[in-house]
Amino acid sequence: MARRLIDLDIPIIQAPMAGGITTPELVAAVSNAGAMGSLGAGYMEPNEIRITIRKIKSLTNKPFNVNLFIPEHSNSTYDLSLINKLLLPLWQELSDAPFETADFKPPSFDDQIAVILEEKVPVFSFTFGIPPSSIIERFKTQDTLIVGTATSPEEAEKLENAGVDAIVCQGQEAGGHRGTFSSQDSLYGLLTLLLLTKEKVKTSLIAAGGIMDGRSAAATFLIGACAAQLGTAFLTTTESGASATYKEALLKTPHLPTALTNAFTGKTARAIVNTFMQKLEGQAIPPYPIQHFLTHKLRSLAAQKNRSDLMSLWAGQGYPLCRPISAAALVHQIVEELERIL
Repeated sequence: MARRLIDLDIPIIQAPMAGGITTPELVAAVSNAGAMGSLGAGYMEPNEIRITIRKIKSLTNKPFNVNLFIPEHSNSTYDLSLINKLLLPLWQELSDAPFETADFKPPSFDDQIAVILEEKVPVFSFTFGIPPSSIIERFKTQDTLIVGTATSPEEAEKLENAGVDAIVCQGQEAGGHRGTFSSQDSLYGLLTLLLLTKEKVKTSLIAAGGIMDGRSAAATFLIGACAAQLGTAFLTTTESGASATYKEALLKTPHLPTALTNAFTGKTARAIVNTFMQKLEGQAIPPYPIQHFLTHKLRSLAAQKNRSDLMSLWAGQGYPLCRPISAAALVHQIVEELERIL
């Protein structure tokens, strides 16, 4: 994996952000620019994944990555009536219709895996855990590169033992969901995480969290990362599937702080602080993915009505450095910044 990643024209990976952000056009544009595009397919139904992969293949012949969420099973108890009571006033700010939630039914992980195997994608990555060894072996037999996500050196060791080809080290600066799959999230900053993980594993490390340009990417390369993964930086690109309201929230001045919260989905994630987060702070939130489905329609309606105060504005700590340009232009600017430093 180290050789294959380093052999990329540019050691930059566009993070696999889910929820429609990573459009086929974005993935292909990044790959065509010499970096690696990634499809966040965690919430996608199997047939939708197949159609999207084929669309990406029609737009590029370069390597790209497809990412899935490892299913999670929680025995946590929660009061559904309480969370509905908390969400109802927010819904009523947006609509006179009865409060709606999405169905509690995540896509079938096994069916998602089957499609990705059938489509023979160049790179398969995952987060929130480790898939069964049988799945990893099936990808290895067809020469697909396998990438896991770790938020601690201990998680990285587990991924190495599972046989992955590379490990994304996700620092606490990162936007969106934490990839933690151990009992406790130590919230390591990226540089510390890279240093400590480098002492524990020999597997190639990909840096992620707060990287917005060539300067921050260069810092991770000096510590030993073989590539840098950027998510938030690509949210405001032309090809991104982020809504106009979302992009405006990332680009406007003055910038608001970010914080880690479980209010939107039941899983810890970093987002721009807004009314939704503040209203649900300290409340008994159902576990992921229950809370995700409970709030999904509310957040979608907020986006339609340009209400950024009620949207899940996933963003890393470096989001004030976002640039409203095309994906290819962003990759080229990062390269120029890298060249000036390295």
